[in-house]
Amino acid sequence: MSETTGASYAAAGVDIEAGDRAVELMKEWVKKTQRPEVLGGLGGFAGLFDASALKRYERPLLASATDGVGTKVDIARQMGVYDTIGHDLVAMVMDDIVVCGAEPLFMTDYICVGKVHPERVAAIVKGIAEGCVLAGCALVGGETAEHPGLLGENDFDVAGAGTGVVEADRLLGPDRIRTGDAVIAMAASGLHSNGYSLVRHVLLNQGGLALDAQIDELGRPLGEELLEPTKIYSLDCLALTRTTDVHAFSHITGGGLAANLARVIPDNLHAIVDRSTWTPAPIFDLVGRTGQVERLELEKTLNMGVGMIAIVPEESTDAALETLADRGVDAWVAGEITDRGDHETGAALVGTYSK
Repeated sequence: MSETTGASYAAAGVDIEAGDRAVELMKEWVKKTQRPEVLGGLGGFAGLFDASALKRYERPLLASATDGVGTKVDIARQMGVYDTIGHDLVAMVMDDIVVCGAEPLFMTDYICVGKVHPERVAAIVKGIAEGCVLAGCALVGGETAEHPGLLGENDFDVAGAGTGVVEADRLLGPDRIRTGDAVIAMAASGLHSNGYSLVRHVLLNQGGLALDAQIDELGRPLGEELLEPTKIYSLDCLALTRTTDVHAFSHITGGGLAANLARVIPDNLHAIVDRSTWTPAPIFDLVGRTGQVERLELEKTLNMGVGMIAIVPEESTDAALETLADRGVDAWVAGEITDRGDHETGAALVGTYSK
């Protein structure tokens, strides 16, 4: 009688051994993110964080956020570069958390792949771990899911969630903002992680540009520019809260500068940002020119060179700029807070970009 072989998980496309190998490869990177409050190691069902560390707070408020990287992951896939996309993930999560003045504490990630290639997964986690170090938070756990049949062998996506803490009476936001406050812009490192559906459509589809094409105005191949990691501002923002009287932050992500800034402006006030105070990097002009994208559409989709905004009292401007300069952050006064008047929105861009 002949033997028959029944169905198996491996035959269905899921390789448990490859997943175990990926976990072993990522352990050294996760270890680099550990904070003293973290208990246990990688591999448990849940990450543990010693909440007794919060006893030093009189009224601790926990802040949480979750996000992904969007279609920028497809650029990473095409380039075969997997160790930068994690920086983007941490930035998207932890720079949202720090907006309210919260200190990033810990993060978890979710990596979904069509097929587990252990070295690729470990490279992604390496980038996430490096990003966590830059944000000052621990990577306490995560999940790698293999979805054969739903994703191609080389396809993947990443998402993450994070938690931070802020003292209740130090919570930043609209109620602190006053007329005359200065709007301080912090330079973006590039496109960051928003608008890539537009960018990919314009540059790769309409423009027919190759990722390995050397673009003179960028000074490097297109793919390298598109994979430039998102700057992580968390520790820079926290430094500002220690040295100046910060009233609010705004993380410039999807929706652009004006829309994100408006989210932290109270109903009776208005933020005016002067475009002439900075020059957007060449990649923004390349996208606009190649796709004949109108300026307002670009500004609704891309950060246009500003990744984070701090709103501080006018008298704190010099101290804030000095703190950021000491930390190597390119920053400048980009505008001011005024009365709402007849303005329909909470924030607006005026003037023309500096050339």
